[in-house]
Amino acid sequence: MEDSPLSRRALLWGAAGAAGTALAAVGLPRLMGPEEKVKAALPSPVRSPVRKAPVAAGPPAARRTDPSVDYAPAVWIEASDSNYTPSDRPEAYPIEYVVIHLTTDILPIMFAKFKDPTERVSAHYVISATGRRIAQCVRDRDVAWHSGSVWYNYRSIGIEHEGWTDQPVYTDEMYEASAVLTATICAKYDVPVDRDHILGHVEVPLSTHDDPGTAWNWNKYMKLVETARRRIRT
Repeated sequence: MEDSPLSRRALLWGAAGAAGTALAAVGLPRLMGPEEKVKAALPSPVRSPVRKAPVAAGPPAARRTDPSVDYAPAVWIEASDSNYTPSDRPEAYPIEYVVIHLTTDILPIMFAKFKDPTERVSAHYVISATGRRIAQCVRDRDVAWHSGSVWYNYRSIGIEHEGWTDQPVYTDEMYEASAVLTATICAKYDVPVDRDHILGHVEVPLSTHDDPGTAWNWNKYMKLVETARRRIRT
């Protein structure tokens, strides 16, 4: 049976389409059919640019604080658990005193002593001579072995300051950093800001130490603590 012109035309268009697909597959240009030529000749519709709603800037990233510390500016340098007594203060024992110490060693040596389980010594905080570095070595809730008195250890927080009694290096920055730390402790645990509750190691009953030494300026320090305490909301 002879094909009609319509059938032959359909076969030609089918062959052209298959050829176009093959050419496109090898990267060669494909000839457009009549309908495609008509569409190509028509003007492209004008589209309005899509405007995106402005994105509000988020809040500034919060300063990350070490979750191990009780005082945000401090870094956590943990003492050996053989050098302090785990507790649950102030529920177990009230925190009533802050004891001021002098290291008589540089900070790396103090940290090594606190980490050495044979030393049997620790403090809650250590402040560098420049006042730019504060480390926490024992949590506030636990009992550091710092004062030489078991009774005072259970009821106090000890702060070591980098320096030597015969070569005092008490900088203004150290005094200020220490005063803010002490004021924060006093505010948190309701410790009175006076010389009956903020003591030098030498003032702990039966103490065998003489730190922080005669060069420590108690008048200056207490004024800084009082000023810092007034600025802290309880």
